Amino acid sequence: MSVNDHNQRIIEEFRNNQGEVGGYFANTPLLLVHTQGAQSGKERVNPLAYFKEDDHYVIIASKGGADDNPDWYYNLKANPKVIVEVGTETFDARAEITEEPERSDLYAKMASRNPGFAEYAKRTERVIPVIKLERLS
Repeated sequence: MSVNDHNQRIIEEFRNNQGEVGGYFANTPLLLVHTQGAQSGKERVNPLAYFKEDDHYVIIASKGGADDNPDWYYNLKANPKVIVEVGTETFDARAEITEEPERSDLYAKMASRNPGFAEYAKRTERVIPVIKLERLS
């Protein structure tokens, strides 16, 4: 099964169950982030683990510890205005790529909630980006 097929199944389950997903992601809060393709201009939707920090949603461009960033990261870097789905709510947001030392602090918070993220950091030499999503009013 391709990554796109896998993601599409998660997206459908998310939407059919008011933001809840079972299986591997059963105890992981997920959101859907809609980006605009940096080159294609097409809308892309990706399910991502998150946690809430103050008024922001925090997501990580881990790509499972791969040596390159996920495509969605380049999309939001090119166009930081995104749409976010959390639970049954959908809203516009602005993505902000964090800098040090905030990046490391937020990454550690995610890894404490989801230990897989600590493993992802060990698999790669790249600095894994951390993004804050700020709701637009």
